[in-house]
Amino acid sequence: MAAVVEKHSIDVVPDSARHGRAFSQFTLWLGANLQITAVVTGALAVVFGGDVVWSLIGLVLGNLLGGAVMALHSAQGPKLGLPQMIQSRAQFGVKGAVVPLLLVILMYVGFFASGSVLAGQATARLTHTGDTTGIIIFALVTGVMATVGYRVIHALGRVASVVCALAFLFLGARLLERTDLGELLGNAHFSMPMFLLAVSLSASWQLAFGPYVADYSRYLPRSTSAKATFWWTLSGSALGSQWSMTFGVFVAASSGGAFLDDQVGYVVSLGGAGLVASFFYFVIALGKLTVNVLNTYGGFMSMVTGISGFRGQRVLSQRGRALYIAVIMVAGTAVALAGKDSFLSSFKDFLLFLLTFFTPWSAINLVDYYLISKERYDIPALFDANGRYGAWRWDALVVYGVGLVAQLPFLATHFYTGPLVEPLGGADISWIVGLVVPAALYWLLARRDTSHIPDFPEPRTETAPDTAVTP
Repeated sequence: MAAVVEKHSIDVVPDSARHGRAFSQFTLWLGANLQITAVVTGALAVVFGGDVVWSLIGLVLGNLLGGAVMALHSAQGPKLGLPQMIQSRAQFGVKGAVVPLLLVILMYVGFFASGSVLAGQATARLTHTGDTTGIIIFALVTGVMATVGYRVIHALGRVASVVCALAFLFLGARLLERTDLGELLGNAHFSMPMFLLAVSLSASWQLAFGPYVADYSRYLPRSTSAKATFWWTLSGSALGSQWSMTFGVFVAASSGGAFLDDQVGYVVSLGGAGLVASFFYFVIALGKLTVNVLNTYGGFMSMVTGISGFRGQRVLSQRGRALYIAVIMVAGTAVALAGKDSFLSSFKDFLLFLLTFFTPWSAINLVDYYLISKERYDIPALFDANGRYGAWRWDALVVYGVGLVAQLPFLATHFYTGPLVEPLGGADISWIVGLVVPAALYWLLARRDTSHIPDFPEPRTETAPDTAVTP
């Protein structure tokens, strides 16, 4: 067991601990996306007024665009051997990186909560308990697996990619048996706002993985091709999410209100009753377990990154790891229990609103890594507030702030709608603005001051030995 439990956290993964192939990214992200929340996300494109044909086209486009951005983050992992958000210190400063980190942590607690609601329902019906008990059981299992870490996460992805793929094939066939496919596909009417909504739903889904995607590629050997990492990540994530969302579109278009009244129950009813139903409840819980372990692990990594920037901490003890994960798990479970009766409306708005806070982060990170620093980072300096990157990099923080403000006129949620949403027919294109504006501004500013760019051709990874620190 000791060989399975992960020992590294925010520190650089040494070459001696590197293992695996780029294909592991395909199975992980395929398994993480073949799940019930992705089905619900696809269904929303129809629920909000879109037709089947243009909803599917919009979802494909969004998955490819958003998936390409998240896969560019994934390609950073083998090169640097670092968790995703540690890299933010090169752009924002060792302490300044805490600004986007606080919002990222909030978002992943929200994703943990929304996933626990649906998985808790499946767990409750599988164990013949109530939804509250189901949510708590699911959260405990998630916390244990996140504590074990990297190897069990990838093993879980491999299992889920096979089991959930077979289950979705069967459920899709059963759905088509009771659906007039010709009628659904024949009723196509293009609406720009509805089309852009579908694009935004799937693009936002993919972009949400950005702040932790490299956490799961950082153990790959340094010699792993960046192109291979990019393409296996993109193909697994885009295929898995589009598969689930397509299923959701057809379910929403053919079921009326039955699916919205009970998402988990309706999907399971397509499979059958008795032992067959129990199997599909298990499949739903398995799919959500895969992605919720990612949310817990990513939230824990983000929390450690933020705190360690002020403490000068380089490594983390096993006890400290368990404590951080427990905080994420307890917070997410509390939110799930509080919002379990209305998560479709309140959580979706809350999470999409939080998404606006890290699309500018993603833009700044990618421009700095690929265009400004050209994949060269002084990794020891990422842990030194007095080093090359400093404690706060105000140019990046100002650009980040401008990126946030620039999105507000285009943002559409139930609790806030920007003034430019109505002229666009109700479409929310804030994520596009949140990528383009800060990317352009940061490129213009950062290329004028190259003092933070190392002069060596490859990332410098030597770090001084340090002792484990417990929070």
